[in-house]
Amino acid sequence: MKSLSETWFAEGYIDFELKKYTLLAYLQEVNHYFNENKLYPQLADVIFHYNNIIAFRENKKFLKEHFPKKLNGIQLQKLQMLYEQMIDDDELMKELEDIINFSEDKIKSTINNGTEIYEFVEEKINITPVGIIPLDVQEGYFLLSEGKNKTTRVYQYRLSFFERHDEKFRSIKTLFIDIWHRSITTTYEQIKTELIRKRTELPNPAVYSIETGLSFPVDETLLPIAKRSLVKYISAQAA
Repeated sequence: MKSLSETWFAEGYIDFELKKYTLLAYLQEVNHYFNENKLYPQLADVIFHYNNIIAFRENKKFLKEHFPKKLNGIQLQKLQMLYEQMIDDDELMKELEDIINFSEDKIKSTINNGTEIYEFVEEKINITPVGIIPLDVQEGYFLLSEGKNKTTRVYQYRLSFFERHDEKFRSIKTLFIDIWHRSITTTYEQIKTELIRKRTELPNPAVYSIETGLSFPVDETLLPIAKRSLVKYISAQAA
């Protein structure tokens, strides 16, 4: 999918009709993915653009706090320069304000479409420990099963902390391991035993099953939501 540039709303010829159709074409493509129940990376991308236009409108001087992973120093400087160049031009600023106000409503509506899917999937996910969970749960495995499919995707995960201001956040990195076919003899406990036997670098791992009756796209929807749900689950258990 072709994304918008970080400063699409203030680049080139600043004309309301032109920018409107640029945005609508982008959102039409995003909603096409949402209609196929494919959330990522589209949902994260459209949220970024929403935050970006709001930050620009409010003349945030510390844009880097909002977009540490998306904007580099040159792009941040570019945003500030754009603002400084336009702030004294009342007619230009009015046109830009109209573009941003129109974009805010349209982008927010698209975000709501994606969020509804996200929340629906999140509500249908069940997380259960497999066997005894060790004290250290920062690294381990999760077993993802979806729909009526008897296959289980196995991922290794690792949690890490990072701080921003006075808040602490958790991030999760995952590595796909293999696919198991569940049966009477191949249970979650059996999969855990095999993982411990074959992957000796984690002799006592935390293992969780993540199940859902939904049959949504795995890589674009189920896996990203499962990862975030697992982070929330582990954080809640540790609280």
